[in-house]
Amino acid sequence: MRYLLLTYYKRPSGQIDETTAVSRNLRPRDYQTCSVILDFQTLSVLKCSMEGAVVPRDWDRIVSYYNQYYSSIIERLFKENGYEIIKSKETEEPQSQTVDTS
Repeated sequence: MRYLLLTYYKRPSGQIDETTAVSRNLRPRDYQTCSVILDFQTLSVLKCSMEGAVVPRDWDRIVSYYNQYYSSIIERLFKENGYEIIKSKETEEPQSQTVDTS
């Protein structure tokens, strides 16, 4: 898997629901419906908008935020895309490092 896709839905009651998915490929529909698209192969934020407002595409900040809630998914995505997870003892946030396979 390569992409982490998050979509936020606002219910008529005002409650916001979130769906999370991982995907190997992106479809045109993903760009239209997803609120956040993270590419774990290139370590980039392809899309990040909350309720229509565009959020700065700071990879480290966004991954650190979602790591609080989806740490096992994020760690798996880093490993599957060839990155080693190094956890800082002070922050316990994952940092990625490229693994040399040569």
